[in-house]
Amino acid sequence: MLDVNRTMPDCVFVEDTALVLDELAIMMSPGAASRRGEPPGIEPAIRQFREVKRVTRPATIDGGDIVVAGKTVFIGESGRTNAAGVAAMRELLTPFGYAVEGVPVFDCLHLKSACSALPGGRFLVNRDWIDVSPLSGMLVDVPDHEPWAADVLVIGQQIIVSDAFPATIQCLVDLGYDCVPVSVSEFAKAEGGVTCLSLVFQA
Repeated sequence: MLDVNRTMPDCVFVEDTALVLDELAIMMSPGAASRRGEPPGIEPAIRQFREVKRVTRPATIDGGDIVVAGKTVFIGESGRTNAAGVAAMRELLTPFGYAVEGVPVFDCLHLKSACSALPGGRFLVNRDWIDVSPLSGMLVDVPDHEPWAADVLVIGQQIIVSDAFPATIQCLVDLGYDCVPVSVSEFAKAEGGVTCLSLVFQA
């Protein structure tokens, strides 16, 4: 847990500041002006574990718009991530063997609000909020009455899921996944999900 950025109102949503992969870390260029001071605060801690690259303005990108599935990185084209941000990520990631695919986002803040990569090549999605055509693999739809349920955090073979979405949890359990329900009700009031609150990687 870090002490930096505590005076910034959105600092708890630390996922938006960086993408950390096995090969490198990329500091984001937040789309909201109020968040542009967050990545520099986080960078020294990440630099202890990874080589660091940066996306810089006028390119903008939030970590919440990034879904990694193996060697493919899907990036939401949203109000927070522009075309220059997607292009900058492609330039940085291609030398490491990653493919970058843009995904139009039209009814939520970030791609991860409507899409998560599951183990085994599946995606948990709310197809009402994004264009799912760039996604490759089996799509698992969230129930209509749980539209916010597509944001889940995969750690190994376990899936961290908000306990507000029991139907989605049951759907994932029926598919053979090991689900761990957690409460994020207060963060959900600001469209925060389980992925938003951490940067998960192996040191």
